[in-house]
Amino acid sequence: MNTQVEIPKDVQTQQAVQSRHRLMLLVGVALAACLAVVIVHGIHSRVQAESSLAKITEANAVLAVRAAHPKLGAPTEELVLPGNIEAFTDTPIYARTNGYLRHWYVDIGAHVKAGELLAEIETPEVDQQLSQARAQLATAQADYKLAKTTAERWQDLRKTDSVAQQDTDEKTGDMESKNATMEAARANVRRLEEMQSFQKIYAPFAGVITARNIDIGDLINEGSNGTARELFHLAAINMVRVYVEVPQVSARAALPGTVAELTVPERPGQQFAGKIVRTANAINQASRTMRVEVDVDNPGGVLVPGAYSVVHLKMPNPVSSVIVPVSGILFRSEGMTVAVVEDGKVRLQPVAVGRDFGDELEVVSGLTPDDQIVLNPPDSIAAGQQVRVTAIGAQ
Repeated sequence: MNTQVEIPKDVQTQQAVQSRHRLMLLVGVALAACLAVVIVHGIHSRVQAESSLAKITEANAVLAVRAAHPKLGAPTEELVLPGNIEAFTDTPIYARTNGYLRHWYVDIGAHVKAGELLAEIETPEVDQQLSQARAQLATAQADYKLAKTTAERWQDLRKTDSVAQQDTDEKTGDMESKNATMEAARANVRRLEEMQSFQKIYAPFAGVITARNIDIGDLINEGSNGTARELFHLAAINMVRVYVEVPQVSARAALPGTVAELTVPERPGQQFAGKIVRTANAINQASRTMRVEVDVDNPGGVLVPGAYSVVHLKMPNPVSSVIVPVSGILFRSEGMTVAVVEDGKVRLQPVAVGRDFGDELEVVSGLTPDDQIVLNPPDSIAAGQQVRVTAIGAQ
C-alpha cells in the first residue's frame, strides 16, 4: 500500500522562492560574465586600433620617395662646364671733391678712351678756399721776406759787435719760423689746387660705361662712403675673364696655357677661343671644385659681362661619369647636390656637373652607379632625414 506524504504549502512556497533566487543569481552571473567579455573585447579592440593608428601615423610621418640608380656614362675627353663672363677690368667711379654736377658727357653704352672727360663738377666752396689760401700764402711770403731782410741786417751788425748775439739769434729764428709758415701755406694751396682739379672726372682706362647714376645739378659728395654716390661704372671688355668651377677629378688637367672654347646661348654655333691663364690652385671644400680663369679676346664687344657661357675644356685623359635626371638635382646656395638614400636616411652629396643633355645631366664626380638618388626631392629635404623608398629602378 503506497503512502503519499503531503508537503505543506508554505514549504512549497519557500522552495519555489529559493529556486527563483538561484535562477536569478545564475542569470546575473551570466550577464556579468557577458558584460566582462564585452568590456575586455572592447578594450582589446581599442588597444589594437590605437596601435594600428600609431603604426599608420608613424609610417605616414616618414617621407615616401621614388629613387633611381644613375646610369653609367661613356668616358668623355671633353669637359663641358658653365662659366660666368666678367669684364677684364671693372670699377666704379666716385668724385674726389664736393660740389654740384655741372655737366656730364657720356651715357650708358658709350665707349670711352683712357683719359677721356666724363663729367664736370662745380665746386664753389673749394674755389673760395683756394682764393683764401693763396691770399694767406701771399701774406706768409711777405712776412718771410721782411723777416729774412731783418735777420740779414742783424747778422751784419753782429759782425761789428753792434748788437748782442741773443738778439741776432732771435731774428734768425723768426726768419726760419716765417719760412715754415710760408711753406705750409704753399702746401695748402697745392692741396686745394689738387682738389680743384678733381672738378673734372676722367676715364681711368678705356672701356664701356655700364652705368650713369648722376644728372645735372645733383649734389656730389667725395669718396665712396655711405653718403657718397657712384657717378659712373666703367668696364673694360676688349678682353673678358670667364670663371669656371672645375671638378676635383679634372682639376689636374686644368693647367695654365690649356686652350678652351667658349659658347654663349645667344650666338648658337659660334665659338670663341680662350686660354686658361690662372687657377685658384685650391679645392673648394663645399663644392669640391677648383676655380679656373679663362681669358677670351673680345675686340668686337660681343661677349658682355655678367652673361652665362659654356666652356669646353679638352681633357688629356678620358673622364668617367654617370647620367642622372634633372629631377634628381637640388640647386642650393652651396652648389648642386643630390639626395642619396643610405640605410633609410638621406645623405646630401655635392656633385660636379658636366654636359647638359636636356632632361638629363652628366655628373663627373660625387656619384657612382650603385647610389640610390631621390627623384623630385622636396626643397625641405635635409641630411639625416628618414625616408621610405616606394619604387626604385633605372631612371
